[in-house]
Amino acid sequence: MFYFPEKKLKGGYIKMAQKVAKVGVKKQAGYLYFVDKKGNVARAKMARGKKGKGGKPEVVAQAGVKKESGYLYFVDKQGDVSRAQMARGGRKKKRK
Repeated sequence: MFYFPEKKLKGGYIKMAQKVAKVGVKKQAGYLYFVDKKGNVARAKMARGKKGKGGKPEVVAQAGVKKESGYLYFVDKQGDVSRAQMARGGRKKKRK
């Protein structure tokens, strides 16, 4: 795994993102790229205005990433699969 720079928060440092798999997907405009339930890179046509609904997802690359809970998996700018730790907790809501 590859590590990206850390970000300083009140409680200390957290890792921004880790590169999980090098896939090198070339992205096209008008498509949403994501990691599906099976850990593969998929894409779907984005819905734009009144033109209609988005398209059905299609698998672009077989990555086979094993997902762990507590992480958000995404396709980064280089077209590789990365993950970032999900923010949990946050601030308490104000009582009325």
